[in-house]
Amino acid sequence: MPVMQLRYETAGSCATRIDIEIKAGFIVSADFINGCSGNTQAVSALVKGMQVEEAVRRLKGIACQGDTSCPDQLARALETAL
Repeated sequence: MPVMQLRYETAGSCATRIDIEIKAGFIVSADFINGCSGNTQAVSALVKGMQVEEAVRRLKGIACQGDTSCPDQLARALETAL
């Protein structure tokens, strides 16, 4: 099964881009460009191996400084892959 690669330009979060790889509906990797290093590394580690739908369900709507966040932006990016 091929790996889907997604490059998502964020809006409203510290991270400026998220590079995502998905295979068979599961997240292979999610790499944040910029953002709070510890937090984005943690989010990346936690979603690795998770089903795309589950990650969206858990992360969508989390707010940080406004109405979005790095995890919310990841959920929005993953929705484009569904």
